[in-house]
Amino acid sequence: MWSGPRTISTALMRSWGSRPDTVVCDEPLYAHYLQATGRDHPGRDEILAQHEADWRAVVRWLTGPTPDGKAIFYQKHMAHHLLSGMMGDWLADLQHAFLIRDPREMLLSLVKVLPEPRLEDTGLPQQWALFQYVREETGETPPVLVAREVLEQPGPMLRALCDALGVPFTEAMLSWEPGPRPTDGAWARHWYATVEASTGFQPYRPKPDSLPDHLRPLHDEAMPYFEKLHAHRFVPDG
Repeated sequence: MWSGPRTISTALMRSWGSRPDTVVCDEPLYAHYLQATGRDHPGRDEILAQHEADWRAVVRWLTGPTPDGKAIFYQKHMAHHLLSGMMGDWLADLQHAFLIRDPREMLLSLVKVLPEPRLEDTGLPQQWALFQYVREETGETPPVLVAREVLEQPGPMLRALCDALGVPFTEAMLSWEPGPRPTDGAWARHWYATVEASTGFQPYRPKPDSLPDHLRPLHDEAMPYFEKLHAHRFVPDG
């Protein structure tokens, strides 16, 4: 699942992690991203100390046997962690889906943690590039989920996603126990307070805040990528 930040990606990881047949991993390419870019994200030193920073070693794990003998390996990725030169044949060994959120709402949330976000921090250009790559390589259009629509109808959206991926849906995906998980990354304490308090998908609530003036140019840059992906958004049958 390729997403940008602040897109209910962790709630979706909780959902899949509630399945008895599934093991999840949390942003496995984050350490490499921080090491390669030098970005100063919250918890940087802790992340580099606790997580594998060699992306090739990570890829071998992602495409190897499913951990713990489970049937499904759900991988939560931030698209901007996939840096130049990292796309390749290994992607063909995985099934792909995409999670997007309206840039205005994403930026209003993101700026609370990254005060000066850049276009690449939204993940949208990388999502669009990867979406095109996957479609060209496989000849199929991967599912694109809109965060708001998942919150508005989690059952139908997840059932349809499971159908598209060829796995059975289970009601266990709609609720989970609160609290942290051993599979959460070292960055969890900086980002996951809301999801740690949750027991399921929260109802969608629009953000009434206006976008600050300094974020308007970034919003305008991000919108074309969002719109391109949104044009392929996943709509359940019926």
